[in-house]
Amino acid sequence: MKLNYKSIVAVFFIIQAQAQVTFKPGLRGGLSLSTISETHSSYKTDFYIGAFGEIKLGKYYALQPEITYNRQGSDNVIRNYYIENSETETFKNENLRLDYLSFTLLNKFTFGSGIQIQFGPSADFLVNHNLVKRKDANDLAFITGIGYRLPSGLTFEARFKKGFYDILDSDYYYNNSNNNYLFGDYNTNINFQLGVSYSFGK
Repeated sequence: MKLNYKSIVAVFFIIQAQAQVTFKPGLRGGLSLSTISETHSSYKTDFYIGAFGEIKLGKYYALQPEITYNRQGSDNVIRNYYIENSETETFKNENLRLDYLSFTLLNKFTFGSGIQIQFGPSADFLVNHNLVKRKDANDLAFITGIGYRLPSGLTFEARFKKGFYDILDSDYYYNNSNNNYLFGDYNTNINFQLGVSYSFGK
């Protein structure tokens, strides 16, 4: 028996259309672990907090718009810099901070007793930073993760977020002391999120 791809897709959409569409608002927050690629620096430990609306479109699928305040950056960035008055070059250890307001459109697939697969794009707008000079003020990222939802509406989440824009001007951030390493030219945000979310309503 030959399977018809179009028939399978049609059956899937019919099932989804017959399912009752629901909307549930919610809150999320937790631990943010981030760094900036090609800087050989340490992960910065901070937090994220936000709100979302879960639009359940089927038994297994939901679309979830989110708005999140996320504190990112990178710790122990060692860089060289030039002092004009003394005409000397020295190095400095810095902790870089970039705070974003993120707008995410998350796809959620729920299986079994509450296991979730999550992925989607995110548009991040910079609201605060301490960089000497930056290349791109904002960022575009992709998020993927897993979650486990309890019947109460509480969900435990683990996500990975990768930025695509070059957010650091490496002409102002470089390291060549003792030939330890050089900064790369393409410095992007890398972020891990570990936390919980809670959706209201049954």
